Amino acid sequence: MKATRTGPHEYAANYLYNEKGLAPFFACDSRVKDGGGSVVGEFRDDGERYVARLSYKDSNLVHPGGATPAGTEFRIETIREYELKVARHPEEDPVGEQDFYSLLSPRWPGMKGEKNNGEVKEIPVPEEFGEGVNVRIQGSNIEFERYERLLRLAFDAVGVHAGYFSELHPSSNIQDAERYVRVHTDESGPVHSRTGPITSLGHLLEHDRQGRRKLDQRDDDLHGRNRPGFYHTATLDSRRIREAWPHHELPKEVKHYYAKEWKRPKSHPLAHPKVGASYQVSYWDETLYVSDLDRLNEELEETVRSVLMEAGIDIAPLRGNGPYVPDAYWEPTVEENVERVTELDLTQIRHEQESVVIRYLADGGFSPVEWESLQTLVADGGVVSPQDIAEEHGRHVDSVRRALRRIDELVEREYGKVGLRSDYIAELVHDAVVDAQEKVRTAMSTGAKAVEAAKRGLGETMARWVAWCERYGVDISNRLNALEIDLGELDPHRDPDPSYLVRLGLQVWTDAGQDPARYRSARIRYNGRVVPAFKLL
Repeated sequence: MKATRTGPHEYAANYLYNEKGLAPFFACDSRVKDGGGSVVGEFRDDGERYVARLSYKDSNLVHPGGATPAGTEFRIETIREYELKVARHPEEDPVGEQDFYSLLSPRWPGMKGEKNNGEVKEIPVPEEFGEGVNVRIQGSNIEFERYERLLRLAFDAVGVHAGYFSELHPSSNIQDAERYVRVHTDESGPVHSRTGPITSLGHLLEHDRQGRRKLDQRDDDLHGRNRPGFYHTATLDSRRIREAWPHHELPKEVKHYYAKEWKRPKSHPLAHPKVGASYQVSYWDETLYVSDLDRLNEELEETVRSVLMEAGIDIAPLRGNGPYVPDAYWEPTVEENVERVTELDLTQIRHEQESVVIRYLADGGFSPVEWESLQTLVADGGVVSPQDIAEEHGRHVDSVRRALRRIDELVEREYGKVGLRSDYIAELVHDAVVDAQEKVRTAMSTGAKAVEAAKRGLGETMARWVAWCERYGVDISNRLNALEIDLGELDPHRDPDPSYLVRLGLQVWTDAGQDPARYRSARIRYNGRVVPAFKLL
């Protein structure tokens, strides 16, 4: 299939090199000293001009003495770290945002760093890494796979041999990465709307309590100016990602956002928002290695395309740029032979979660302890334990645990904590709890009115008629001997069928000693309709 190719935005990684030991660190020290504190160079790559500047910054690394623990002679008096700033030549990048910053630091087993408070802490070095360097990279608007090559060329341009950086160590890892498209502001609304994919992903798939809640919806910019969709994101961990993309693994943030300088004419790219997906390193305990770069690109691209498709935005326009707006670093192009774009079936996920709640309600409802547990989970906004629930309702904690096990499709239990499985389930359960509470109030009101009717001298059967009307919220009007029965607004999914109510009403009316013919000739009102009673009997 065909699909619009996304563009690279932010990128951060740790590139580790140990093939030449500490030689690249010593080479940087020598070049900076020779250059009086900094060295500038230029180079070309793929027809593009770049400027590189090598300088230094103070570090908190503890000096190893005359030699490292591995025996490497160490003659440098003051340990510094070396900054390499690389940017597209300003004549080719007037915007000035196609660049990256890198920080080269030495690494050896057992090395230590000193905190601001004087505490000394060991700096972790990958197992069997030995001695080498770590180059921390942060950049933007450059294809991710180009950073390694650009880094070599940049060091070479400032006089540090490119051969020091010829082979990445397998422990080199990615910390941040985002791919995006820029969508016309008149077309992007469905992405961030209340029923759009970002809201639905956060609403349906984010756990009710576990971890940080990450559905962020801000419609005002930093100056308080209203811009619908200014910053809308949904962040999902690895497990939740697989509920929407079963073959994905990486935790991600799905984004719709405007630049701070969005208030521009529509002819300017920054007047239009980005729709993107970014890797979230803080949402899992595993490591994304640079060797997995292809998988990262594929997952981010598919995520963006799926979100666009779910929002009804054409992912492969036939003519021109379609709904997309080119900017300084991204030109909309349609890619051929795209292997896969997953269609987000958020409606199916919603139906699955609805069916779980409905099934519990249909199978005889919930036990008292289950109801109490759900009421607490719905009402509470923090961390809840079975013990908390037991104490709140005067139950034994074992009874609460058994109840939670019986409703395990609605709740998740982990490390003594319990929460509802999703925000959407929380809403459904909340509605059920409120509905149950309303029925209790209705029942109490019904009983009271029946007692009142009996006290007024009405017979027991007439009291039943009053109770029936109260139970189902039925209003009765008698005008010139014409009977009108108003059933109100009936929900086809939750309320009894109008025919059932009318037949039940006839039985209670007749038992109360009233004329059935009068009932059959009554007018029945419901959902804005008026129907003769006999048509529903």
